Amino acid sequence: MKLIENTEFGGERPLFASHDLHINNVTIREGESAIKECSNIVATNCRFEGNYPFWHVHGFTIDNCYFAVGGRSALWYSDHLTMKNTVIDAPKMFREMNDIDIENVEINDADEIFWRCNRINVKNLKLHGGTYPFMFSNDIRIDGFESDSKYVFQYVKNVEIHNAKITTKDAFWEVENVTIYDSELNGEYLGWHSRNLRLVNCHISGEQPLCYAHDLVLENCTFDSECDRAFEYSTLNADIRGAITNIKNPTSGVIVADSIGSVTIDENIKAPANCEIKTRG
Repeated sequence: MKLIENTEFGGERPLFASHDLHINNVTIREGESAIKECSNIVATNCRFEGNYPFWHVHGFTIDNCYFAVGGRSALWYSDHLTMKNTVIDAPKMFREMNDIDIENVEINDADEIFWRCNRINVKNLKLHGGTYPFMFSNDIRIDGFESDSKYVFQYVKNVEIHNAKITTKDAFWEVENVTIYDSELNGEYLGWHSRNLRLVNCHISGEQPLCYAHDLVLENCTFDSECDRAFEYSTLNADIRGAITNIKNPTSGVIVADSIGSVTIDENIKAPANCEIKTRG
């Protein structure tokens, strides 16, 4: 593997079509497509300031690097990436990619990241700001996740999340086959129009959670007092620990809680309208 270190590049495509290359302590200055159409690339202790540095790259490692604001849209149409110990201040990262491994990464402008990606494995990821992370992505495994981005995990499939703190709005809409363990989910309109969404040992806050959900499962979950109008038009099996403030028009299934503030069943409930709602006793 060829080594290039302690230097800088700028302009258009300075390392185009490179293969079997290790860059160390290299700065990519203003310009475009520095490492495009490449394979078997290792980048360590590098700084990326120019646009689109890693496009159409097959097999690469990024460790202890920094992406400045100018390094936007840096990782597109690529596969088999391992990224560790990296800070990203640029938006629109990770697009149309396969086989991504992430560990100890912080993204400070999470706008439109991880779109249409497949097979993402994450350990300790922090997202700040931005909208719609993980849109249309599939086969995601996460352990250790913190996010204050809006509209996270929309239209995703086959997702497993552990140990997350998610503060957002309209999260997990139109998802399919998603399980979340030991996590805190804060925000309005959680999990609407989901299919096979399962929450285990989670705490939920925000108004109108989990409506229009199909085959929703809650195991040993707790709700904040502001969670009103929960489960409207949902089919579910819910085991709630502690109290839930209000349940409205669930379609079918079973809901069990330690206590229930109120239940709203009105003329707008949808068939079969046979959900069993009861307190634990």
